[in-house]
Amino acid sequence: MDAKFSNTDEWYAAIPEESRPPKDQPFYHLLAENDKSFYVAYVSEQNLVADYSGKPVEHPDLPDLFGDFQDGHYPLQFQLN
Repeated sequence: MDAKFSNTDEWYAAIPEESRPPKDQPFYHLLAENDKSFYVAYVSEQNLVADYSGKPVEHPDLPDLFGDFQDGHYPLQFQLN
């Protein structure tokens, strides 16, 4: 999590102006996927949607960061910052 925008100006400028989020909010690095691939996304807080399903997710980077899915969540393997 970045307390405010910490990516490149080029990345920010690539977002269409009408949907560009303000930089003065938290941004998160998320494990994401689409129909074709898995990736890490950089997402503003205003665009986050909570997942309350309690179901496990599939992403090839999960084992590098988290332990096994237990009691509805993945325990963090180590402190990131």
